[in-house]
Amino acid sequence: MKQKEKKANLPVVTDSVPALALADLSGTVPTAVSRYLVRGLEGADNTRLAYATDLATFEAYCTEHGLEPYPAHVTTLAGYVTHLADLPRKLATIARHLAAINKKHQLLGLPSAVGAPALDVVMKGISRELGKRQKQAPAFTVAYLKNVIKNLDLETAAGIRDRALLLLGFAGAFRRSELVALDLEQVELKDAALVLHLGKSKTNQTGETEDKAVFYAANPLFCPVRAFQDWQRLLGRTSGPVFVSLRKGKTAGDAVPTDKRLSDVRVNRLVKQHLGEEYSAHSLRASFITTAKLNGQSNEFIKNQTKQKTDEMISRYTRLSDVIAYNAAQALGL
Repeated sequence: MKQKEKKANLPVVTDSVPALALADLSGTVPTAVSRYLVRGLEGADNTRLAYATDLATFEAYCTEHGLEPYPAHVTTLAGYVTHLADLPRKLATIARHLAAINKKHQLLGLPSAVGAPALDVVMKGISRELGKRQKQAPAFTVAYLKNVIKNLDLETAAGIRDRALLLLGFAGAFRRSELVALDLEQVELKDAALVLHLGKSKTNQTGETEDKAVFYAANPLFCPVRAFQDWQRLLGRTSGPVFVSLRKGKTAGDAVPTDKRLSDVRVNRLVKQHLGEEYSAHSLRASFITTAKLNGQSNEFIKNQTKQKTDEMISRYTRLSDVIAYNAAQALGL
């Protein structure tokens, strides 16, 4: 009972400093302290951008229906998720919207109805209606990737860049946000491998440097290290963004690199352009994990490259949906 009273009587906002309920603070906090607490609650930059879009949609819904967004009543949230489900939106998208709304309430120091029993029942109904199986980015095989690389025109800047993007993205198990944020200063060429020193990422909120290692391949055409080196030579510099847009010339072969960093949307389009519409930039990471598992690599070895924290996430990213190709029943010895 005391816990409920505590949530209902949150600290007061002073000088535009959020009353940070999650930090379990009473009263107000100094601005200098609140800066770090707010960043701790906000999360990664990409998450904040997604949440901002979701919150704008939620606020527009509330305005249209004459509802109070903050704090949002459980009936408001139930109506909103029903609205999203009927559009229709994916279950994962609806869950993200609720997470954004919950986060906003936390930052404002307001009680949140997200997680209320009545709302959970509605979400269970939506889950049963929409189905729990979410559409996931499929994995490709190494043979398929090699065939894609063979078809690139390596006489053009676009071909050289995209070969490096695909091979590095796959061999490094990169998220697209990590690929677009990568700078040449973070890349170190060693005798055994190309080592990439990464800063902040989705699973690394504190920004401590994490390393990925990308190794040489026997065939130069499919070697991610040589692909990177070929692309860097074309860039003609040792600092700044690795993957950039191209400035078109009179012909496709005349295009030259700019200093403008590729967007994550553009990276996704390039993957679809070369691998096919059914794939996405996330397929690079999913394919690394699936290939590594099929090759007998341990979860610990895989996590050393992906930087995922749990075995559960490895299982979630492994694409073994083909019940005939990937099934222990083949090895029963009958």
